[in-house]
Amino acid sequence: MINIIIIALIYCAGIVSLLSLLETRDWVPDSNFMYVSTVFPTNSTMTMLLLIDNYDSFTYNLYQYFCELGAQVVVKRNDELTLHEIERLAPERLVISPGPCTPDEAGISLAAIRHFADKLPILGVCLGHQAMGQAFGARVVRARQVMHGKTSTIAHSNTGVFAGLAQPLTVTRYHSLIIDAASLPDCFEITAWSEHEGKRDEIMGIRHRSLPLEGVQFHPESILSQQGHQLLDNFLKI
Repeated sequence: MINIIIIALIYCAGIVSLLSLLETRDWVPDSNFMYVSTVFPTNSTMTMLLLIDNYDSFTYNLYQYFCELGAQVVVKRNDELTLHEIERLAPERLVISPGPCTPDEAGISLAAIRHFADKLPILGVCLGHQAMGQAFGARVVRARQVMHGKTSTIAHSNTGVFAGLAQPLTVTRYHSLIIDAASLPDCFEITAWSEHEGKRDEIMGIRHRSLPLEGVQFHPESILSQQGHQLLDNFLKI
């Protein structure tokens, strides 16, 4: 019995260590890393989702969450493929991951958003969200406060990926840049926002008014974010 307890404790410690690694921005898996889902969907019509990795450890949290939701996920780094190669993969949905850089340094991300915007649903997360705004002409600027590994509560419109989520919503933020609200084109609506001194502050979510494009500034795939699975599942249903 003691041996069984010791083995169980070692297993749990390993899981905690892995989660700790995945929540650390300084750790990025190499190209041989594979995060295997513990859930194996039997649905033969799984959504094929392409996840563009902007060299960020959170990419594999997104991978895990989408696998658990029943999607077939292909991960490619932002300098690993061309627009033509994306077309050959024929994804049904596209996700642009977080990353440590700016949209200008995010490889194929900007070009992919512009090219596929009217062809398939796209979700941008953190850097991907900023890239979505910039791809349509918005400016990406310094945030009022650097938010690295901090949680905050945000308000939202209860539409798109935010449908049915708690109000307010607790989310995890890792960013020093934001989309400038004044420069966001009219084709987008603001779907989530932070508050400062009782007033609307920074953009936390955007949604295109006529195309299936959604962006979130925070990390729904973080273990500290509330209802992250439901938000990503909402995207799969768009």
